[in-house]
Amino acid sequence: MSRIDELTDRIERLLVRHEELRRTNALLQQQLAVTAQERDSLRARLSAARARIDALIDKLPSPVAAALTGEHEQTED
Repeated sequence: MSRIDELTDRIERLLVRHEELRRTNALLQQQLAVTAQERDSLRARLSAARARIDALIDKLPSPVAAALTGEHEQTED
């Protein structure tokens, strides 16, 4: 095989490999975008859940307020 034929074959293989890597890169970028979108959605859901929990905690009577109003049950030993 002549030197030119070898170079031609190698260039063709490199072009095929380049195209494969380009497609792989595009797929990985797409997956990264989807993952980032999922992450943002999960962060939003977590924030909403925290807000709901904080609201529930705010509704709980404090032990001092409960004791002053007689809502706290006293236990005898």
